[in-house]
Amino acid sequence: MSHLNDKVPDKIGRITELAYNLWWSWTPEARGLFRRLDYPLWRKTLHNPVQMLQEISPTKLQEAAQDSTFIRQYNKVMMLFDEMLKNRGTWFHQTYPELSDKTIAYFSFEFGLHSSLPIYSGGLGILSGDHAKEASDLGLPFVGVGFMYPQGYFRQRLPSHGWQEAVYHQLDISQAPVLPMLNGNGHEMRITVNLAGRPVHARVWHVRVGRIPLFLLDTDVDENEPWDRELSARLYAGDSETRIRQEIMLGIGGVRALRALGINPAAWHMNEGHSAFLTLECIREQVKQGKSFDEATEIVKKQSIFTTHTPVPAGHDAFGFHLVEQYFNGFWDELGISRERFLRLGGHEEEWGMAFNMTVLALNLSGQSNGVSKLHGAVSRQMWQEVWPGKSADEVPISSITNGVHVPTWVAGEMDNIFDKYLGPGWLDEQDTQAIWQRLAEVPDNEMWEVHLLLKRKLMSFLRERARRRWVSGGSDPTQVLTSGTLLDPEALTIGFARRFATYKRATLIFRDLQRLQNILLDTHRPVQIVFAGKAHPADEPGKSLIQHIYNLAKHNQVGGRIAFIEDYDMHMARYLTQGVDVWLNNPRRPREASGTSGMKAAINGIPNMSILDGWWMEGYNGANGWAIGDDRELGNQDIQDEFDANSMYQLLEEELVPLYYDRDRDGIPRGWVEIMRESIRSCAPMFGTRRMIKEYTTNLYVKAMLAGEAEPA
Repeated sequence: MSHLNDKVPDKIGRITELAYNLWWSWTPEARGLFRRLDYPLWRKTLHNPVQMLQEISPTKLQEAAQDSTFIRQYNKVMMLFDEMLKNRGTWFHQTYPELSDKTIAYFSFEFGLHSSLPIYSGGLGILSGDHAKEASDLGLPFVGVGFMYPQGYFRQRLPSHGWQEAVYHQLDISQAPVLPMLNGNGHEMRITVNLAGRPVHARVWHVRVGRIPLFLLDTDVDENEPWDRELSARLYAGDSETRIRQEIMLGIGGVRALRALGINPAAWHMNEGHSAFLTLECIREQVKQGKSFDEATEIVKKQSIFTTHTPVPAGHDAFGFHLVEQYFNGFWDELGISRERFLRLGGHEEEWGMAFNMTVLALNLSGQSNGVSKLHGAVSRQMWQEVWPGKSADEVPISSITNGVHVPTWVAGEMDNIFDKYLGPGWLDEQDTQAIWQRLAEVPDNEMWEVHLLLKRKLMSFLRERARRRWVSGGSDPTQVLTSGTLLDPEALTIGFARRFATYKRATLIFRDLQRLQNILLDTHRPVQIVFAGKAHPADEPGKSLIQHIYNLAKHNQVGGRIAFIEDYDMHMARYLTQGVDVWLNNPRRPREASGTSGMKAAINGIPNMSILDGWWMEGYNGANGWAIGDDRELGNQDIQDEFDANSMYQLLEEELVPLYYDRDRDGIPRGWVEIMRESIRSCAPMFGTRRMIKEYTTNLYVKAMLAGEAEPA
């Protein structure tokens, strides 16, 4: 940061501080300031102010410092920035003033905050990032703990044969909004964790997310052996042994990092089971202070919260007992218990035998647990009933808090302007109040439609420019240019499907009857097109096969250029897709979608969902704000279910969506369609934002844990 300060004129000197706080990423005025500074560079760096300030010419900075219009905007933004940092009058401080000196620690394996910090893979990470941003907005005393992955998640490359390749790029940390955490002597902070008898060290990085700090662990330090330096290199890469070592470092190392920083949380929130080893470290600390294991466990349980995110068994990490013994040999002695009792804390019968399951560990050592939608809560209670053998499924203590999305991050600027105009400039502060959204009735149909068409044109322009850049850089052959959206028709009804390519999400379901689909896509007067994007896990061969199937279809002239697959899906692309398509498609195999959040992002931008009644859509669908594929029955046989759901999808397209979209009045406006857009926003924005979600976490879970008493530091 200091080298940038030397370059920036004093008059705008704090712009560097602003660039290193991701608050700018969800604040239109701050984004506008960087855009005004150098718009071509803003686009070239994919909206990364840190990289911008490194690459911008000193002359440009001097000109900005002399530009009275820029200075006025700069002063306004810095005033907003300082007001935010003061943390006065926020919801948490007004509602729970007696708890403002306590801390909530939130542990997650990945955080999706911005594309300039690629330490996320998909929905779980984006949810963590949105959770942190809303915690900042509401003024929660909150810290995040995760990993700094120098190689991040993989970049997806699709050669001409369409089989996904994983490419890893070393992140240039100097160009990311992250800074090293220094100790009192000005040296990089280090923590140490014993892994199978060998000390492994990690440095701590600091990311500023509005009012809250996020601390990221990184084992790529000189003191470590080469294989230990690689431990935190990549997200979700490696075998079970790499995974257990990562999870020990996150859970145990994360607790030690907070202690080293002088932070002693009153509540510990585990986002998924990856960080569940933190409970063992907290118990060890209590035992070291003289408590028995049972006494320590009760204290830790009261302060621990666990959120489970998947009803798919493979999504829950489980390790063979031999690995657990290898890495925790001696640790159970520090807890004052036997090896057998230690293993029982996570013991679970997997398909391949008895193992140590991280979800079971988290459920056993958390006082409060939740799923991420009402349906997922019910599925989780059934799924984990065996952890409470004396209880019926209905009595299992797993509640639910439905996920949400951070509205300021995901709402389009153009839609934001409409909300300012008709809901009032303070609408964001009241976003979870249903009454203010009734004012959408005052938005003229033509304004709503014009904004949507503008966002659709921006999406098409983005796809063409992206394809052109890849072509010019030699990164694609002519076939790939054709499959990447350049042939799409800006006037055609455009369906978006973008998410992780796991088989249960059934990405290819819409191709089940190809002839019927072709008739829909290639209708001369009412054409339809589909844009796909998403990555399969590097080890998921069936997922890669789905991508290849779609990619190969997109190459064929039999679909008339009506199908596109956009490679390397990330947060930057997600904004264009969730703001610019006409319909958002989601067809998972019910009830395997725990929640899903991409459809929420689309909904708040007036893009109706066409979805299976699973996850959040089971709660969100009201009959007038989109379409339900099939019904809420589960037919048992997968082939029969696929046939039923695909037929329902075709019927909806043929009889409802396509006719409604193309039913225009004399002004060229599809009034019926606009009404569904309006209802999508009105019904979903207040209910499926993180504002509602974080208030529920706080009121239902955090406060109870915080009142249980702040743990003494070890």
